[in-house]
Amino acid sequence: MLVVSGCQKPGKVKLNGGEEMVIAEVSVIPIGTKTPSVSQYVAEAVKVLAQEKGIKYQLTAMGTLVEGELDEVLGVVKKMHQRTFDGEVKRVVTSVKIDDRRDKVSTMSHKVASVMEKLG
Repeated sequence: MLVVSGCQKPGKVKLNGGEEMVIAEVSVIPIGTKTPSVSQYVAEAVKVLAQEKGIKYQLTAMGTLVEGELDEVLGVVKKMHQRTFDGEVKRVVTSVKIDDRRDKVSTMSHKVASVMEKLG
């Protein structure tokens, strides 16, 4: 059940008991690895997500989708970025896209279901 309460700040809608949920796409790329394969570094970044409570995530071939409260998502992105550094990696490029919809609940599963519904 969707519960929408009053606004805390102008333009800021509180959903689902007060949390402001976002969906982010995160791509963490180590630069200067010994081989072209970066899956071991991706695995380390995903381990960060597995340890977080209140964060949903979906690993894809080209990045990771993360769903949660904005501050928590930004915090976990920072941890993912930092975890990628090791003795070999001296440079990491992290890209983040954030979908912050405040008029209604928007989750990863809702977005996919909406497209699938339209496909018939």
